[in-house]
Amino acid sequence: MEIKGKTFLVTGGSSGIGKATAKLLSEKGGKVAITGRNPEKLRKVAEEINALAIHADVASDEDIAKTYETFLEEFGHLDCLVNNAGIGSRQTLTEHEKKNNIKVNKRKELTDLKREDFQAVYDINVMGAAMMGAKAAELFKEQKYGNIVNLGSTASLKGYATGSVYVSSKFALRGMSQCWQAELRPYNVRVIHVNPSEVPTAFGQETREERPEEPSKLTAVEIGHAIVSSLEMDDRGFIPELTVWATNPF
Repeated sequence: MEIKGKTFLVTGGSSGIGKATAKLLSEKGGKVAITGRNPEKLRKVAEEINALAIHADVASDEDIAKTYETFLEEFGHLDCLVNNAGIGSRQTLTEHEKKNNIKVNKRKELTDLKREDFQAVYDINVMGAAMMGAKAAELFKEQKYGNIVNLGSTASLKGYATGSVYVSSKFALRGMSQCWQAELRPYNVRVIHVNPSEVPTAFGQETREERPEEPSKLTAVEIGHAIVSSLEMDDRGFIPELTVWATNPF
């Protein structure tokens, strides 16, 4: 697809990979809207990257309905949904986080898990993505064209200790991507699942403060380029799954 003139809805677009992707799409002439839960941060980023700000939480069905209503009033139609919004936890703190006493949501062992640990993450990573995707699919089936990018993780390829909640949510999203591909291809809808390895962002932090870049690890901008490049392939083809690893992050 040609990015210029097309319309894009990026969830979780006020930071990290979402922001980087939205910025690149806008720079290439796309008409972009971003969603986020922090209204002030969302407004500032939207002004910075020339995007429409939609204050919304993908865990809320009411907010999802409002998101699409606002988007369609502004742009008339949707060409691409980027399902980027997601939350999780990490096990270790960076030196920056230790020095500045930044709180991080820590992963839990199986014996410490409660139902609410899963619910909080699944509401966004699984149900939020599913409900955003369901509405996009409705629009795309009617117009016989569309694109959905689901932001997964290399955690959806192999589990690890203390990763039960986050890993299983990304396995679920990866499975949904495969189901959507089978359902929507007859309507000329491309569903692209992207698995980034670790990218220093606000991921896992209670304060949602961006982490400094690390020389050996991928950046949000690099993942944004991978997403946009996959979309720029001619519409006759698509990349079902794209996994991006840092060459030597150790």
